[in-house]
Amino acid sequence: MLNRFIARFGKSELAVIHSKLSIGERYDEWNKIKSGKVKIVIGARSAIFTPVEDLGIIIIDEEHDTSYKSEANPKYDAKEVAKYLAKENNCPLLLGSATPDITSYYKANSLDKKYEEMELLTLTKRANNALLPIINIVDLKQELANGNRSMLSMDLYLAIEENLKQKKQTILFLNRRGYSTFIMCRNCGYTVKCKNCNISLTYHSFENKLKCHYCGYEENVVKICPNCKSDKIRYFGTGTQKLEQEIQKQFPNASTIRMDIDTISKKNSHEEILYKFKNENIDILIGTQMVVKGHHFPNVTLVGVLAADSSLNIDDYRANERTFQILTQVAGRAGRGEAKGKVIIQSYNPENYSIQCARQQDFKMFYETEIALRKQLKYPPFCDIILIGFNSLNEKELINLSNWTYNYLKNLLPKEECNIFKPIPAPISKIQNRYRWRIILKAKMTENINQILNNYLKEVYSKNLKDTRITIDVNPNNMS
Repeated sequence: MLNRFIARFGKSELAVIHSKLSIGERYDEWNKIKSGKVKIVIGARSAIFTPVEDLGIIIIDEEHDTSYKSEANPKYDAKEVAKYLAKENNCPLLLGSATPDITSYYKANSLDKKYEEMELLTLTKRANNALLPIINIVDLKQELANGNRSMLSMDLYLAIEENLKQKKQTILFLNRRGYSTFIMCRNCGYTVKCKNCNISLTYHSFENKLKCHYCGYEENVVKICPNCKSDKIRYFGTGTQKLEQEIQKQFPNASTIRMDIDTISKKNSHEEILYKFKNENIDILIGTQMVVKGHHFPNVTLVGVLAADSSLNIDDYRANERTFQILTQVAGRAGRGEAKGKVIIQSYNPENYSIQCARQQDFKMFYETEIALRKQLKYPPFCDIILIGFNSLNEKELINLSNWTYNYLKNLLPKEECNIFKPIPAPISKIQNRYRWRIILKAKMTENINQILNNYLKEVYSKNLKDTRITIDVNPNNMS
């Protein structure tokens, strides 16, 4: 993005703010902005706080991306801060995305007068009028029935082979979003889900139970598939490193490069990998979500998605939304030059509506299906999900406080407006030797509920708890 802006406006007009800059570099950029020497600030989430004088427009690109909300304290959402700044400075705020956040699109598309300041602007063509790629879906159940136990389906293997012959580049995407092991039948694709929430149940090894982290429902571990009576129940999880080894084994003459959290730990390593792939004619780029984000590689004509199901099976009401977004975004990396692109999506659930809508690149069809489900189940944007998180070195103190909190809030929160679920352990129940529990509320975050929660925090902190910390997060991106 920086290169594109320098080419258009010149380097002297730009300042850049992100966490990889040194303190000195950040100080210099901050001073340039404060003194008005630059006209454009480009940056990550924290750039929203830079001291821009005479602000004319705020643009949030890829507005659906979860990284705009801070998971660390203070838990701010850059989009909410941007809305406030735009209002204060009387300037427009532009939210851009090929796969908008469902809540953002609902507000822009709504007839509700309280959202009338939002306007929907639609682009109907790709940049340079490039053609959409051909997208094929491979049913991995059928691959298994044909005796193929490789990570690559036959279609994807042949497509990579052909691409190598044509001297074209390939991106292989393996989605590692989420940490939870999910259980799935390899014979029919059945995934164990909560009977109340339609959310994948998470396996808890300590108790050997399957649990829903939304309502607390639990059941015993499934050993025989209730759908097809098969015993081919498996725990899933494959990494990019294993995929890279498999590619090197099957295509020994192909050059590969990997981009994931393990390979970009050093400063500028992210840019170096992208530069090498683009300019050194490396055949295959293997990566996680980092390869999805807005990259322009004209020579990439093939994209392979190894396991589309992994994002479907996170215990989150946004699982289908995130799957559609990821698949549509990664498909957009193919065929950005003159040659037409091809995308192959491997899935055990090819009939899922988020995968089918991604195949057709049809956001509107996906939105209409998803918003109807959200309305029926009372998920955002029709309510807010408020997560009260507890973590402590003292497990007994943690459990006592969680239960006390539940009883305290249950008596104060208006029953007709709020649904409060009993405290349960967090999906990752222990991090850095700190035990973790949580309580979930489903309600509209009104002034009344906000005041009740503030009063609760004052009450808790007056207890002078030694080991326990409490956080309250509204519509968290990460339910862990």
